[in-house]
Amino acid sequence: MSDAAIFATVFLSIFVLRIIAATLVFYWILPQSDRCPNCNAVTIRLQSRGLARWMPWFRSSWCITCGWSGMLRPGPVTPTPATTETPPLTRQR
Repeated sequence: MSDAAIFATVFLSIFVLRIIAATLVFYWILPQSDRCPNCNAVTIRLQSRGLARWMPWFRSSWCITCGWSGMLRPGPVTPTPATTETPPLTRQR
């Protein structure tokens, strides 16, 4: 093999390995829950056609409380608290 072909092969393989390593580190950094990383509130899952098709292991989310939007890993869903009716407030004398 010529020196140019060896250089191109090594350069291309290092480039591809760098992309794979960056993707794995990015995936590892993402939180694995449905909680907002800023305010720890429950987020709403957004429907993303392109993202779901190309990267199904990510989910796009939006936080109602602070307005954060971003990517999360799928994980355990926070249970919805049961709504209990509160008694009406009465004035005591």
